[in-house]
Amino acid sequence: MAEESSNNRRQFDLADRTAEFGEAIVGFDRKLPRDDVTGPLIRQLVRSGTSIGANYTEADEAGSPKEFSYRISVCCREARETQYWLRMLAAATENQKEMARTLWQEANELTRIFGAINRKTKATPK
Repeated sequence: MAEESSNNRRQFDLADRTAEFGEAIVGFDRKLPRDDVTGPLIRQLVRSGTSIGANYTEADEAGSPKEFSYRISVCCREARETQYWLRMLAAATENQKEMARTLWQEANELTRIFGAINRKTKATPK
């Protein structure tokens, strides 16, 4: 039971979850073939996919509610952008389409989580 509780806590630890997602993006990118089409897409994906965790870390250390809200909104936008680049890479690299879809699902969940946090933050009276 204690192990199950620990797993549930870990699942909802956004700092770890976003860091693990960034690591998965880096690992995925290392498997992709480089050419004139995929090179720019890969660079964009690395930037947006790793930016989610970096901005969440900044949000977690925010000095004001306004700064927290801004950083969370950036997390949401970066997660959405990551979905886009994953879609483009899935189209460009047939052999990595399944992994791109798996990562897209996680980016989608992160988009929804950060969107909900952002809406709740904006709805909270100041």
